[in-house]
Formats: sequence, C-alpha cells, structure tokens
Amino acid sequence: MNVYIDYSQYGKRRPVDGGVTTRSRRGGFGRTWWGKALIDAVEAMAEPGRLARGRTYARAGQVVNYRIDPGAVTAEVQGSQPRPFTAVFTVRPLREEERELLIDTIRAAPGMLAEIASGALPAGLGPHLLPTTAADLDFSCTCPDPGWPCKHAAAVCYVIAERLDERPREILTLRGVDLDALISGIEREAAEPRSDDPYGDRGTLPDLPKLEFRSAIDDLDPLLLRKALRMTAEDEQTAAAGLRALRALYDTFGR
Repeated sequence: MNVYIDYSQYGKRRPVDGGVTTRSRRGGFGRTWWGKALIDAVEAMAEPGRLARGRTYARAGQVVNYRIDPGAVTAEVQGSQPRPFTAVFTVRPLREEERELLIDTIRAAPGMLAEIASGALPAGLGPHLLPTTAADLDFSCTCPDPGWPCKHAAAVCYVIAERLDERPREILTLRGVDLDALISGIEREAAEPRSDDPYGDRGTLPDLPKLEFRSAIDDLDPLLLRKALRMTAEDEQTAAAGLRALRALYDTFGR
C-alpha cells in the first residue's frame, strides 16, 4: 500500500557547504565493477522514485559526512530542516557458513589472497559479498519519510558506491568481515605440504602491497568532528569552513 506524502510541506533542501562531492554528474553511479554492482543490487530492491531523488541529493553534496562500520554506514544528510538528518544504510553481516565459503573461494584461487592484501578485491568474490535479497539490506533515517529507502538514505548508497570505486575492500567491512582476521584465518587453516625447497630458493615472492597516502583526518569520526566544530562555530557555514581548513592543513602535512 502506497502512502501519499506531500513533500511540499517540508520545503526545499538546504544547500551544504563542504558536503561529500561525487564524481557522477549525470547518468549512473559506479565507475568500477564493485561500485556498479552495489548500486545494481540496491536498485533491484528499492523504490525507484526515492532512489532518483537520492541521486539528486548525492550529486548536490547533501551528504555532509559518513562513517563506515561493520554492517552499516551512518551519515548526516542535509534536508529541508536546519539540522541534518541521520541516515543509516545497513547490510547484513555474513553468517559463519557464508564466511567459510568466502574463505574456501579465496584459498582455492592461486594469487587471490595476495590481490586482497595489496588492496584489490577480485570480482569473483561478488556472489559471496554483495547483498542479493531485501533481507540483506535495511535503511533508516530520522526524517519523517517512511520510504524504503527515503531519499536521504538513498543518497548514502550512491556515495558509498563511489567509495567502493576507490576502496573496494570496504565491502568486507559492510559485510562484517575483518580483513586481518580473514587473512590470518586463510593462512592458518591452509594445509602446507612438505616442500623439497625448505628455504624458498625456487619460490616466487608476491608483489609488495601498494601503499596509499591517507590523511589523518580520514581516521577521525566525521560525525563527532562535525559536532565538535558546530559547538565552537556560530553557524553551519562557519563549521564547514573550519572543516575545510583542517583538512587542508592535514593534506599539507601529507605532502
């Protein structure tokens, strides 16, 4: 049963200074296999109209900030009210048997573990990590719209798709899989046959992992940081300016 909602009573969305910037300006989201696959999974199950409004919100920079935790993405999304709404995109953590299948798949594919350790994530793991049914997903928001998802939560999905374009291993966090524990489990459980080359003279070493610079500010909780800035600022614009200045300072240190 569809519930009619008069969105005009809420007014127009308030512009955001310093929100999350998306690369997509028109068309679809997701430049890589993982980003597009997540969006395809969400769009196959969610309400199209609100997803369309979510894309508009994402491109307009209405997602103020977000945090990825095991099983969920929590974000502040600016709507028509003075304060941003809190939207949560939840993904069901893998069950124990699903983790075992994931480990078996990685162990059976030579070189896949080295790929993961270097920052990549093979598309062959998609069937084990991507949500496939509505029971795998959930959306919530502090806004009054009961939609599944509302446009605020939908905007978060599109922002996360672009995050997966850059860091596909974040899907492991969303499914509640700790990377270090995953690698340790595979290495510990792998059967090691006796070798006639005990010192590894004939072995081939894997490529060294690729290290990327990450600003220290990215390790801070964006929700708490924004809240702290608001406590010392006169308005939202001043808080956003302070956040930009702080980010520029950390970027300078990283050069």
